[in-house]
Amino acid sequence: MKNTTFLGLDIALRGLYASQRGMATVSHNVDNTNTPGYSRQVINQKAARPMLIAGKAGMLGMGSDVVSVDRVRDTYLDDKYWSEAQYYGEWSVKNTILTDMQAIYNEPSDTGFAKIISDFYDTLQQLSTNPSDPGIRNAVKEKGIIVAKYFNSVAAHFDHLQEDLNNMVYAKVAEINNLADQIRTLNLQIYNYEIMGNTANDLRDQRTYLVDRLSKIINCQAYEVETGLKLPNGEPEKRFVVVISGKALVDHQHVVHLKCVNREEKLNFEDLGNLYEVLWEDGNTIDVKSGELKGYLDMRDGNDGIPAANGQGNTPNCKGIPYYQRKMNEFVQVFARAFNEGIIDKNGDGVLDDIEGHADGYTRSSVEGDEPSGIRFFTMLDDEGEPMDSARFIEMIYRQAEAAGIEDDPGTDYDERLVWGYSRFLTARNFCVSWDIESDPVENIATSSVAGEAGNNLNLKSILEMRHNTYMFMEGSGEDFIKTLISTMGVDGQQYSVYMGIQEGIMKQIENRRQSVSGVSLNEEMVNLVKYQQVYAAAAKMIETYAEVLDILINRLGL
Repeated sequence: MKNTTFLGLDIALRGLYASQRGMATVSHNVDNTNTPGYSRQVINQKAARPMLIAGKAGMLGMGSDVVSVDRVRDTYLDDKYWSEAQYYGEWSVKNTILTDMQAIYNEPSDTGFAKIISDFYDTLQQLSTNPSDPGIRNAVKEKGIIVAKYFNSVAAHFDHLQEDLNNMVYAKVAEINNLADQIRTLNLQIYNYEIMGNTANDLRDQRTYLVDRLSKIINCQAYEVETGLKLPNGEPEKRFVVVISGKALVDHQHVVHLKCVNREEKLNFEDLGNLYEVLWEDGNTIDVKSGELKGYLDMRDGNDGIPAANGQGNTPNCKGIPYYQRKMNEFVQVFARAFNEGIIDKNGDGVLDDIEGHADGYTRSSVEGDEPSGIRFFTMLDDEGEPMDSARFIEMIYRQAEAAGIEDDPGTDYDERLVWGYSRFLTARNFCVSWDIESDPVENIATSSVAGEAGNNLNLKSILEMRHNTYMFMEGSGEDFIKTLISTMGVDGQQYSVYMGIQEGIMKQIENRRQSVSGVSLNEEMVNLVKYQQVYAAAAKMIETYAEVLDILINRLGL
């Protein structure tokens, strides 16, 4: 090819366009410095195709072309971020919820269990010094009500928290579905834009940011797969896929949503009814391994991995709300049974014994020859929320035991029906002072071990001695049991906080590395701006110079 008169002008014009494109890219980067998920963009500038010179004189350069604008991204760091974000999401949720649960126990404080149970026993101790005093008897009733109300309150707060977590499960499933729909929409937009060889940088950033958010909610993997086909520009066709536990949530334009279905049977005996089960929209089960959704499910359903109440596998191996509800139930069942019936392991041999309980004592107005009162200090609330009296409470236990085939074993000291009944029906939710005590504590608190002796306190002393019985629970006495429970919660809270801190550190490290690769540096962009500005000025000067040359050539040579 021969050189042309306007060749230099054309080359200068290419430089002008390239520098303009560079400055536009710098402006785009600066404007998106604080845009979440944005990746720094750079122009891909290459030398233009050279022109052959006649006479085998070689090739003449033709300037440069901007062949593309590329996003700076490290896919390895993205994958690493997604794999770690799921664990951060899980531990942060668990740490937050356990902090809320610790606030419910409110220990140590003047309104916590230790203070309440101590006040109750102190009042009983006062009564033992003057068993017939009406004022102290009324005080015992009031302190007993406070003990019962404490457990009712804790159980109610746990119920409310479990309901809140159930709603959060529903909200997270809806968020997952919404993110999946947005990713599908972006997949189609990116595919339609890139099918002719373009690069949808900003759309790809938006999609990556959505996967960032999704990875904190549930364990997922995201990647592009080649279909084996070719695009019109010759590049391989790729489809973007998001997978949860081996099943595709998003497969290019196809989405399989998750759904929440009310459970027909309880997973735990302590659960509220109609909690949500998370399934695939097509009805298949889903294995939620980590993420915020896992945290909510574990804390809502976790019962230390014991067999499920519905017979379908085990509960989550986590100490969640059902675990602490179960432990609270266990306390009131054993405590009430020992206080009322005197059924307790008194010597640590692992076998229950029957000593004097409240039901074995005598009321203040009893006379010689009377039978033991049979009055239980603690019973349960009925369906209307009213305290049961002792006769109704025991009649219900015997009736239900007969229906369940539970019989008293004459070979034991205690009545098996009572042991079964307390563990079957009494819970922290319905634990209360009996109607007998609430309606007339002056008469019905049974302090005496002998009928007709109002000043006798031996039965009350037997009850007081149970306070320090270290064989009442595996953890020790009743107060040791609650202290151990609260300590367990504190240890779990520390562990969750440590795990969250570790994951937070890992996440920050990965994010810093991502920002060092993809983030916008204002200093760097200003350097690039000056560089492109100088190139632009130089190209403009070249155009000005060629304009003068052409002016001389055309207007002044006089040809």
